[in-house]
Amino acid sequence: MDNDEVLRLLGRIEQADEEAFRHLYRAFSRKLYAYVLRQLGDPAQAEEIVSDTLYEVWRQPARFRGESQFSTWLIGIARNKVLMAFRGRKPDTIHDDIDAMAETVAADEPHAFEILAGRQRSEGVRHCMSKLSNEHRECVHLVFYEGLSLAEVASLQACPENTVKTRLFHARQKLKNCLRLLLQREGDPLAGAAGPSGAAS
Repeated sequence: MDNDEVLRLLGRIEQADEEAFRHLYRAFSRKLYAYVLRQLGDPAQAEEIVSDTLYEVWRQPARFRGESQFSTWLIGIARNKVLMAFRGRKPDTIHDDIDAMAETVAADEPHAFEILAGRQRSEGVRHCMSKLSNEHRECVHLVFYEGLSLAEVASLQACPENTVKTRLFHARQKLKNCLRLLLQREGDPLAGAAGPSGAAS
């Protein structure tokens, strides 16, 4: 759904058109839910934040002026609610020092990230994603799952584009190392394939 159609629906929502709101909700709620769930890992809380975010659209549809993609604007609202939810939690103790884990892996595997993408629904991938810091995990999700540009991510995270690039670089390295270690533990032959001196062309 492009911004022109969104703006038409928002104009109807300003007139309390419930059908227009339902149409907008159906178009964006699943994508928004995927983003929030990946940040929080709590389905019930994710549903609540999605509802709260879209309720703000119902209350103040004129806030969106079409200066960015509507989905990016929505994620910005949801992100603020996610950060508030994090502040209400106890300190997170599940994020181990993945750099220490990475040191146990000797060789670089050039295809590890591609393997990761192909197994994005597996428990192993969710495990590796959970090892990232909040900023790194959010960068990966916004760029590779939501298709946002670096400029859009920089705007959402209130940082320079170069910081986004750095976060993505480190996130990719940590994901590759984490995935490789998991594959080694499972005895997957891909995990030991082609280090720097024997990489497949």
